[in-house]
Amino acid sequence: MRNIFKATGTLIFLLTFTVLQGQFDMNGLKLMEVMDKVSNYYVDSLDEQAFVEQTIIQMLHELDPHSSYIGAEELKEMSEQLNGEFEGIGISFNILNDTIFVVGTIQGGPSEMVGILAGDRIIRVDDENVAGIGITNTGVQKRLKGDKGTSVDVKIYRKSNGKEIVFTIIRDKIPVYSLDAAYMADEQTGYIKLSRFSQTTADEFEAALRELKEQGMENLILDLSGNGGGYLRIAIELADHFLESGRQIVYTEGDKVPRRDYKSTVRGLFEEGRLVVMIDENSASASEIVSGAVQEWDRGILVGRRSFGKGLVQQPFRLSDGSEMRLTIARYYTPSGRLIQKPYDEGYDTYTMDIFNRFSSGELSSSDSILLPDSLKYKTLVRKRTVYGGGGIMPDYFVPIDTTANSDFYRNLISQGVFNHFVLDFMDRKRGTLERRYREFSAFREKYDPSAAMPELKDFAAKEGISCTEEEWQRSGDRIALLFKAYIARDLWEAEMFYEIYNEVDPIYQKALEIISTPGLYVEKF
Repeated sequence: MRNIFKATGTLIFLLTFTVLQGQFDMNGLKLMEVMDKVSNYYVDSLDEQAFVEQTIIQMLHELDPHSSYIGAEELKEMSEQLNGEFEGIGISFNILNDTIFVVGTIQGGPSEMVGILAGDRIIRVDDENVAGIGITNTGVQKRLKGDKGTSVDVKIYRKSNGKEIVFTIIRDKIPVYSLDAAYMADEQTGYIKLSRFSQTTADEFEAALRELKEQGMENLILDLSGNGGGYLRIAIELADHFLESGRQIVYTEGDKVPRRDYKSTVRGLFEEGRLVVMIDENSASASEIVSGAVQEWDRGILVGRRSFGKGLVQQPFRLSDGSEMRLTIARYYTPSGRLIQKPYDEGYDTYTMDIFNRFSSGELSSSDSILLPDSLKYKTLVRKRTVYGGGGIMPDYFVPIDTTANSDFYRNLISQGVFNHFVLDFMDRKRGTLERRYREFSAFREKYDPSAAMPELKDFAAKEGISCTEEEWQRSGDRIALLFKAYIARDLWEAEMFYEIYNEVDPIYQKALEIISTPGLYVEKF
């Protein structure tokens, strides 16, 4: 038999074969027969691997939006994000004018240890020239990632002294952090932003929480906006920090999988004190589990917009070639019985347009556009407040999406990558001056005025074919300048400083800070 028959036979065995009184399921046999005939008799030649993979993808899409197939290479990349580490040299980089720029080094990583600096240009890797050859992000990663303990020679050009330097770097395990920021928003309020729920998230969160408590934190803003989720176990561990022992966090149930309840256990690190959780339309899965439990036990206030609505449980099945099928086996339910998953009965294509449809219908702009029937009403478990089901978690305080700074110039500047390229170019020219002038972030935050760089930005954009009218600049200029300042802070220090600056104009954050800082406003929902 040809390879397509073998690969498909393995898949069909995993997906559709059942043994019923010693006989194979006839539907599974039929599907194998069809694939075999296509393989052996179809009029044109086939890329058999691609054909099999597309068949699997379409078949799983017919089941539900989140059953999925992941190729072996893609699976490795995804696993690095959720496992919290990969093996390589420990840099973040960007490509500008066909040149690899080091944006930063991972603290304690191999590149930092040998002396590579932000702003260095990588021009050779081992004996291969990598400048001016049209290299891609994937090409850079392929050359720099590798097994722990292996070495790679990297030649860099350092503009500050005009020298080319060769470093021999021993690859090592590099942490992938899921905690983007943790700082004191005011004298009593801590802020923690999580980007995903990975293997290391609970440890990162606990360390940040302890450090903020040492700085006087009594209240907490937990930012889960844009957090697409991750491991169920980590979501339960995180929610456990907020809830008294024995309280249900979530339960799962499926047609072939019995109900399983997950409850809080040990005393958590933050069972007292005001808690506000930020969510939006891109907060999904594990984020919704934590948010739902906090809301239903009346432990905290949710601020933002209705979450994504991803409440299907996938079980991974590893296939023979190293790829993986993730098959939905159950659904997530909040403690009161709300189904987190939004409807998907109109098909995969309609489902993928949901966020766009929310915007078009006005749901993201006004709470008045959200129509919820009485049949979707639920009650919280302590205060008996009304909350709503129907897919996703509805916040206690709605914050409309901010479109005040939108313009064609702003959108094109960001979407075409021109803004990011300008930041790289600016930092390449000004890094030394900025580092000497602003040795501490606090001084930069208070004194740096980004407006002086804005004419340069507009000229840079014009050369890339993006023009700006006076009306567009009046609408978007202040936001662009603040975003520029936030990116410069990130490049000079780390991601946390980006959020310290950008949160000044984030409407969900500003509402969260207002609520948590105003006891009367906080308890109003209780």
